[in-house]
Amino acid sequence: MSNCFIDQIASQDILLRVTNVCGECYSDIKVGDQIYYDMQGYRYLCKTCHQELCDRMNQECEIIHEDEGLFG
Repeated sequence: MSNCFIDQIASQDILLRVTNVCGECYSDIKVGDQIYYDMQGYRYLCKTCHQELCDRMNQECEIIHEDEGLFG
């Protein structure tokens, strides 16, 4: 899903000027970590949250909602 995310290595510049936490789970991001910029949500994600979001998206970067029960 390269059109949904930009993958980068976290640099000191990104950590100081943009963020030092994942935009989804708020875990710490450290220099050298693989991070992903979510083009739809305008946020940086850690590898785990990126993968979880990818699993819920279609090719158009839209989140696919599963049936959530009897009335979902």
